[in-house]
Amino acid sequence: MNVSQKVRVRFAPSPTGDLHIGGMRVALFNWLFARQQGGDFVMRIEDTDQARYKPESVRSIVEGLSWAGLDWDEGPFMEKSHIRENGECGPYFQSQRTEQYRKYVDELLEKGAAYHCFCTVERLEQMRKDQEARKAPPRYDRHCARLTAGEVKKKLDAHTPHVIRMKVPEQGRREVDDAVKGKVSFDLSLIDDQVLLKSDGFPTYHLAVVVDDHLMEITHVFRGEEWLPSTAKHLLLYEAFGWEQPQFGHLPLILAPDKTKLSKRHGAVSVLAFREAGYLPEALLNFTLLLGWNPGKGSEKEIFSKEEMMAHFSLAGIQTSPAIFNYEKLNWMNGQYLKRLSLRALTDDALPCLTEAGLLTRLEAEEWITADGRSVKRAYVEQAVALAQPRLMCVKDVVQESDLFFIELSYDARLLQWKQTGLANARARLLDVRGLIGTAETRDATPPTLEEKMKAWIREKGHDMGDVLWPLRVALTGREESPSPFEVMDVLGKEETIKRIDAAIEKLSNFSI
Repeated sequence: MNVSQKVRVRFAPSPTGDLHIGGMRVALFNWLFARQQGGDFVMRIEDTDQARYKPESVRSIVEGLSWAGLDWDEGPFMEKSHIRENGECGPYFQSQRTEQYRKYVDELLEKGAAYHCFCTVERLEQMRKDQEARKAPPRYDRHCARLTAGEVKKKLDAHTPHVIRMKVPEQGRREVDDAVKGKVSFDLSLIDDQVLLKSDGFPTYHLAVVVDDHLMEITHVFRGEEWLPSTAKHLLLYEAFGWEQPQFGHLPLILAPDKTKLSKRHGAVSVLAFREAGYLPEALLNFTLLLGWNPGKGSEKEIFSKEEMMAHFSLAGIQTSPAIFNYEKLNWMNGQYLKRLSLRALTDDALPCLTEAGLLTRLEAEEWITADGRSVKRAYVEQAVALAQPRLMCVKDVVQESDLFFIELSYDARLLQWKQTGLANARARLLDVRGLIGTAETRDATPPTLEEKMKAWIREKGHDMGDVLWPLRVALTGREESPSPFEVMDVLGKEETIKRIDAAIEKLSNFSI
């Protein structure tokens, strides 16, 4: 690469499914490098595999990267629910660039760097079987490379179906100075004569990627490690065309916790699936940054804003060993971002979850009906969400963490009993608490003040703290673990608090004590 040349990188996904977290990692590292260097970040859709092409995947890729907060300078964009293209190097869909690939294939044929292959599927299958029987490596036997020019012309004139293969030197080596892996050497005797142009006229990945990277003036190619073995073929193509090759860098694999390939059986793996599950884009992006990169020895920093990512990211920090996708770490990180989120923003995100779960039904812009039939304002919902916020790992957790504020409680009366004190004792303590809450001293108390007054009263009466606070917690929440009863009372308000205590007292009265 010419040192004075402007940096141009690309993210070139295949639209065969939703955007995988591994794809977003490739996009993120390319984006960071481009933004650091004041260069361009290009998106190109590599849709030459028409058999696996899914039109909806393009939308998923564009939507996923946009949601994650990554922008690009050229390529397909979403505009009013339609896919548009922007940039001077288009089209950015390889399926729309087939004519120009043919031109470069002809150049390779003229230079003797490629040849026509007329072998049928049946012959190729038999060849593979024979190789397996001999325990020979699977590769094309160059049968058609030995055809004379006259034989080739005769078959072409007869319109015999064919592909174009690259002619790999039978011996020698090629070396690449990989930005991540360092120097990597390839033995050409082990490289197959790759198909460059399929019988349907579509190029294979190997031809299209080299031609497009050259025409789009891509200076750096950062991609997954799975493409490292193919780099030898790409080097040979650059050499055959007489083009300057870009700087290559191959990112480490992302493995599941069990060290196998990350797949759906391990949990969410697509970007939009993580969005659907309630993860924040900033958290997912931050987590993705640390999949194969670290800020350096001695640094324990784990939370990075986008600005901090750009300030700290370096190619030297990319590791060579596989990265392990730790779902627990992702949950922790998402929880950290949720804790930092403003209450208003978190409530905006939580409301659709609460509504979908049937806990709230909207009446007006800022008013809802709870599942137990009460009319509540946004302030009430925000208070409930605020209590849940410290325990959230993803936004959807708000349903299980705050449902107690929106439903009619259902629990076994025996849960109200503290240790072995008996249900009659629980009923007596709840009656005491009900009377205390109605006094002038506690009517308008804040949670800390109410807690102080109630604990002073408990000590004065000589009761055990759990003797009073345990049945109170259960009466207010219907569960053994919850925020403090004083915080819960503050959200519920006096009327609903007394109503729930009365319901618990009645439950105990109806129970055979």
